[in-house]
Amino acid sequence: MGRFWQSAGLRADRAPVLARRMRLTKLEHAALVVEDSGDRLYVDPGKFTTPITESAGAIAVVVTHEHDDHWTPEQLGRIRDQNPDVRFFGPGGVAAAASDFPFETVEPGDEVEVGPFRLRFFGGRHAEIHRSIPIIDNVGVLVNDALYYGGDSFALPEGVAVDVLAAPAGAPWMKISEAMDYVQAVAPRRAFPTHEMVLSQAGKALSNVRLGWATEQSGGRYLALEPGDTLDF
Repeated sequence: MGRFWQSAGLRADRAPVLARRMRLTKLEHAALVVEDSGDRLYVDPGKFTTPITESAGAIAVVVTHEHDDHWTPEQLGRIRDQNPDVRFFGPGGVAAAASDFPFETVEPGDEVEVGPFRLRFFGGRHAEIHRSIPIIDNVGVLVNDALYYGGDSFALPEGVAVDVLAAPAGAPWMKISEAMDYVQAVAPRRAFPTHEMVLSQAGKALSNVRLGWATEQSGGRYLALEPGDTLDF
């Protein structure tokens, strides 16, 4: 089957028109938050992300897989303390690892609506790190048919014209040529780097150049967002 799990489908020049605009804020490493009309969706708040102490309005948290650079009990606990009714979503491996939290298990093909957020899930498996390390559950998440983040995988969202792609910049499970091929396969209208805290400043700069080139091949625009930067979509 190769590195890409599913067909990318429609091209980015046929992105859907959304009825309202949302704001994405990039956090450190693989974490991000999406805001719409005061509601917040958090994705992958892990150990390389500054403690999230102001999360009022959080209605959902998605954790793509169980590695602790994508979630910690402390991060989830801080969000839940401020938002007792927040819902948690993740694959079976996350639900088992984070058993102190009421995770709703999701699999590829599932679709959930939480407040203004429509969440669709893709993929199913973490990219291989090394043959000696077991491969775990991982889901990619598509938010409102516009923002896609694959977690630690190169899973592609089938039949979707991606407006904004969170593109992996550096990880033990990838090399930059694979990330470039992935960006070209998705062909997003815009892309920004994620999973970059394992890189030096020089490494981040190099990755931005390569991912930028890959984004531009289909007419897209690359945004070298830093933690705290925002993007409306």
